[in-house]
Amino acid sequence: MKFTLSWLKDHLETDASLEEIVDTLTRIGLEVEGVENPADKLKPFTIARVTDARPHPNADRLRVLTVDAGSGEPLQIVCGAPNARAGLVGVLARPGDYVPGIDVTLSVGKIRDVESFGMMCSERELELSDEHNGIIDLGEDAPVGMSYAAFAGLDDPVIEIGLTPNRPDCTAVSGIARDLAAAGLGRFKENRPEPVRGEGPCPVNVRLEFGDTPSLCPAFGLRLVRGVQNGPSPAWMQKRLAAIGLRPINALVDITNYLTFDRGRPLHVFDAAKVKGDLVVRRGREGDELLGLDGKTYRFDDTMCVISDDNGVESIGGIMGGEHSGSSEETVDVLIESALWDEVNIARTGRTLGINTDARYRFERGVDPQFCLPGLDLATKLVMDLCGGTPSEVLFVGEIPDTERTIDFPVAEVKRLSGLSLTSPEIRGVLTRLGFWVAGSGDEVKVAPPSWRPDVHGKADLVEEVVRIVGLDKVESTPLPRTSAVAGRILTTAQIRRSQARRTLAVRGMKEAVTWSFVSRVQAEAFGGGSHRLELANPISAEMSDMRPSLLPGLATAAQRNADRGHGDVALFEVGQVFADDTPKGQSIVAAGVRRGTAGVAGAERHWSGNAAPVGVFDAKADAEAVLSALGAPVDKLMVFTDVPDYLHPGRSGELRLGPKTVLARFGELHPRTLRALDIEGPLAVFEVFIDALPEPKSKAGRSKGAFTAPDLMPVRRDFAFVVDEAVSAEKLIKAARGAEKVLIGDVTLFDIYRGQGVGEGKKSLAIDVTLQPRERTLTEAEIEAVAAKIRAAVEKATGGTLRG
Repeated sequence: MKFTLSWLKDHLETDASLEEIVDTLTRIGLEVEGVENPADKLKPFTIARVTDARPHPNADRLRVLTVDAGSGEPLQIVCGAPNARAGLVGVLARPGDYVPGIDVTLSVGKIRDVESFGMMCSERELELSDEHNGIIDLGEDAPVGMSYAAFAGLDDPVIEIGLTPNRPDCTAVSGIARDLAAAGLGRFKENRPEPVRGEGPCPVNVRLEFGDTPSLCPAFGLRLVRGVQNGPSPAWMQKRLAAIGLRPINALVDITNYLTFDRGRPLHVFDAAKVKGDLVVRRGREGDELLGLDGKTYRFDDTMCVISDDNGVESIGGIMGGEHSGSSEETVDVLIESALWDEVNIARTGRTLGINTDARYRFERGVDPQFCLPGLDLATKLVMDLCGGTPSEVLFVGEIPDTERTIDFPVAEVKRLSGLSLTSPEIRGVLTRLGFWVAGSGDEVKVAPPSWRPDVHGKADLVEEVVRIVGLDKVESTPLPRTSAVAGRILTTAQIRRSQARRTLAVRGMKEAVTWSFVSRVQAEAFGGGSHRLELANPISAEMSDMRPSLLPGLATAAQRNADRGHGDVALFEVGQVFADDTPKGQSIVAAGVRRGTAGVAGAERHWSGNAAPVGVFDAKADAEAVLSALGAPVDKLMVFTDVPDYLHPGRSGELRLGPKTVLARFGELHPRTLRALDIEGPLAVFEVFIDALPEPKSKAGRSKGAFTAPDLMPVRRDFAFVVDEAVSAEKLIKAARGAEKVLIGDVTLFDIYRGQGVGEGKKSLAIDVTLQPRERTLTEAEIEAVAAKIRAAVEKATGGTLRG
């Protein structure tokens, strides 16, 4: 939101300096993002008089000027402007001055063998306008030697503030002035519009036609002004609009733009001669289209609100008018529209059509409904003052929404919520200056927010208003009390586990990423989501339409973006929320990761000692088990299942479960079909650890671990090779062997898989290394053989496998 200092003072009577105003704006929550003073770049330029103008001896189109700058010797300047003449008073730039319009720092130079000591400037060279057919002619009464910026009134600073979406009242210069006055920086000027009496009814009727569907236009006001003379708007209005970045067009259009910023009341004007029949406010229909004022053609559907007549659509309600019915210098009769629109529909329509206008910016935040008709009167008055004409009576359809609400406000809430010690009169004074109605006395008062403050609904909102006006700097800093006792555990189990998961994955060489919680419908459906319960009502874009059912779409897309930029070997992880449905229980915390290319734990890319292998299912399994181990899960008791969701590659994926039903993690490579849906090049090794699914850890008397006892006897190792069916997993065989003798068997590892001659079709050989760790004495051969027999029996029972001969 931009405005000039002089514009602000139209609504605020104050002697405060620019620095005081800027500091106060930021203090009351209207953060100043920048202050630009046009006079700064025009500071070197002064007013000078041409005392003599003679032809250039070597050029027909150039003249040699003698210029009086007000002090010192007259200057000789070579000029090619057609209006250069003796007696002209213009703007002088001397050697050493920077001319912004041509991006040149002047120096003394020769033009066709004649020295020139500066230049007389045009408006384009000073970036005042596009006019460059001649130098600036100020008139003979302009004071020679004076700063041009001061003479032209261009020393008017432009202030830009950043607005939060809950402050629609401060999209108006008047609203900003009200806040500054409430903060003690002057007196607020009400400047209430006077009603304008019309002559005769408005000849154009208006109908709101929404049938059984919700109305998208609660109220619509229209007035005809006959006999206007549309031309350029006055210089003061053009100057203000240009200062905030708007291009002056003509008086009628400039009036609507001016009121949009001055009062936060967007309006629209129709050329009455181009409107055929009644104006109908309705939903869009198939085949409706409009050539907008921006020169683009827009097409509509039944979720959008349009204004139409017998010719078709003439305007996009609350967003943009049409080229056909727009006003021009030939406009004689003008229709002025002031309406209220559905905020959510305005935002959705603007986003769908890709239109950002000042009107949309205000309507989607919520304009003051009670200013709908006064805003129409104010626009009518400006049209009559600047363009003449005779107004009709106001035609009004619909109903102004009732925004009245009363809040029971205990004044002690200010102390309780903010720590500020204020008296009841001080609190009442702040609220009253902000436009709130306050009634009652004692410890509790009744407060009614004004119609321009739709963001105030409860006691905490009123406390916020008081605190920001009085000043957060008035809140005393209170140190936290120190306690002598040792503090107990502060973090919850979930917080601790999230932190441990991050540390574990970072140690394994993965980079943490933070991706959007929203994904496209295609991505959601690819990962088991896509329910309408998780579809956003107002998505940021079509690519962010659904709440994510998994972290993997965002991570996989991020990995592909890295690959597209030359970083193909990337390992990313994220710990965040996923959504199964729209209930609290449908939200869970997941740690997920993606490895791409050769980004394994040992390192990526090429190396003199040997290139890294591509990542695969076992890299993802190792990551998942590392996280589960760090979180305290019994990794040695987990079972691997192969029935996984469709987005994982069958045969190259699995689930880690605690028991037959509790899924703690998934791992594997993404299915080629999933990669195509995401437009991603694979393969990608991925994993998901469901942190919320882990059981709560058992409480311990202390944090210390039990004593470590190192065995003093040598371990005994034996190898076994079992022939099993192709469908039998190695995990199942290893678990069977490990469970054969829980006291003596210390470890079981798989070291070979063989298929081929001597094994048989449909069979494979799995070779395991079993470590026996005696505790009390050295094992005899008979004891070792007894354990081997138990292993063979356990494996045969669990898998049907036999020792390979």
